Amino acid sequence: MLKTRASRETWLFVVMALLVLGAGLGLRDPWPSDEPRFALVAKQMVESGDWLFPHRGLELYSDKPPMLMWWQATLYSVIGNWRVAFLLPSLIAALGTLWCVVDLGRRLWTRRVGLYAGWALLFALQFTFQSKKAQIDPLVVLFITLANYGLLRHLLLGPAWRWWWLGWFFAGIGVITKGVGVIALLMIVPAAIASALHWPRVRLHVRDVRFWLAPLAFALAVALWLLPMVLTALATKSGEYQAYMNDILFRQTAKRYAQSWDHHQPWWYFLGTMPSMWIPAFLLVPWAIPAWRRRLQRRDARYLLLLGWWALIVLFFSIPNGKRDVYILPSLPMFCLALAPLLPGLLRRRDVQWLLGAFTLLLAVVTLGGGLAALMGEPSFELRLQQARGMAPGVMNQLAWAALAMGGWAVASLLLFGRRRWHMALVSTLTVIWVLYSLVGYPLLNDSSSARGLMQAAGQRIGPKAELGLVAWKEQNLLMADRPAATFGFKVHWDEQLVAGVRWQQLAPKRRWLLVLEDALLPCIDRSQAELAGIANRRRWWLVPATAVQGRCVSNAAERERERQMQDDE
Repeated sequence: MLKTRASRETWLFVVMALLVLGAGLGLRDPWPSDEPRFALVAKQMVESGDWLFPHRGLELYSDKPPMLMWWQATLYSVIGNWRVAFLLPSLIAALGTLWCVVDLGRRLWTRRVGLYAGWALLFALQFTFQSKKAQIDPLVVLFITLANYGLLRHLLLGPAWRWWWLGWFFAGIGVITKGVGVIALLMIVPAAIASALHWPRVRLHVRDVRFWLAPLAFALAVALWLLPMVLTALATKSGEYQAYMNDILFRQTAKRYAQSWDHHQPWWYFLGTMPSMWIPAFLLVPWAIPAWRRRLQRRDARYLLLLGWWALIVLFFSIPNGKRDVYILPSLPMFCLALAPLLPGLLRRRDVQWLLGAFTLLLAVVTLGGGLAALMGEPSFELRLQQARGMAPGVMNQLAWAALAMGGWAVASLLLFGRRRWHMALVSTLTVIWVLYSLVGYPLLNDSSSARGLMQAAGQRIGPKAELGLVAWKEQNLLMADRPAATFGFKVHWDEQLVAGVRWQQLAPKRRWLLVLEDALLPCIDRSQAELAGIANRRRWWLVPATAVQGRCVSNAAERERERQMQDDE
């Protein structure tokens, strides 16, 4: 009977994880800001066959290592559908991360503790949100968590030399995914402290030669990408390839950390990020802190390693000026694992149940209020928002009904489960919110968010035999174009792109059109002869025929400075 119950609980978690994270797969195209960029790079990998040096349009893309793009391109080669392939790596990575957390909880404590850790992670806002997006972060979280898994299997349950080496190996894979995989190795710091203080359970086994072989596994993982890339760049003696190599190895890693040039935030930024982005699990921290302190006083090394590593990650990313909320996402799985043993006791507390019930009620009020405001509020506001976003008529009303359904389900869940099980009402509410957002929101928002609607309208207007050039374009424009489109650089300033685009257009003026961002139009373009193509992502785009170009396109100093400032802000 116990075995059957355990099996049911495990399968319930698996089904819920697939439902929450997998809902909406295949129902939308890539959305800005990062998704179209990575999908475009992956698409060009497949089309060109060049997987080592990724391109964005005509230019090399050196902002990130190509790991995510490799996954997307490989899965597309197997599946043949970009709508599925571009999101599938995040789904696989999220499920893998959940498995690591559940299995570690089972091995370090009990099977039920492992499931509690999985539930806490599955519904943590930042984890769920990022897992449903096609960005690099879910992959780097997976590899760092796999590294933690291997290190902890050795440090707390060892000696386990294969897991020790795999921990270092996956830390290296994390490095070639986003550069920060090395932070997994900070787990050794609290382990060394615990070992030096003779805490029970934890051992490094430093006298064994196999301990010192682990850095070779790390180097091997990094070399899988680094070695062929560097050798090819040096062998070709191409200035473009060597610039790519220098940018991705130095400017985008060490220099970005030491001299951040964007996303400047105060040192305490993450102290505000975690309470807001790690809910609902983080709501229980006020009760967890005294319990953690008591366990540390009892010299329980499991908590020292998990909490110590979490603190080191927060400290590591708090040092540079540049900070984004996703930077500390890799520490969320270990936070949930440290919280999980406390959850059975905390969820029996009346004050905890009241807090979770109040949070569920807040979700109900927000969704019901938003839905009613959209349906019964000022129509002109709704119309302005719809026009600004380039949405089709009626989309706002359909989203409003979906919000009302979310709120109604939250109220029903509170009434159904009762105040002793309001944590179940919260799980039920969050599940329906994520599923409705995916199944209803994705199709309704896709055309305006992905630029598919804009690019289809532009293609229909110019006809199937016309050629299209893009000026001041974003990745979604090239990705969603219904034909091969000419581009004139991506990082090239808009005025220079327009000049090059006009020159290209004049070679075949009767069949060539330019799609130009409104902010990039120079006075040489007669707007009375151009056509407004549409609005996507709050940007207005114009179709410019050759007849709309009046005279020579040259921007004066003031216009150039204005356009370059706007381009930098993009």
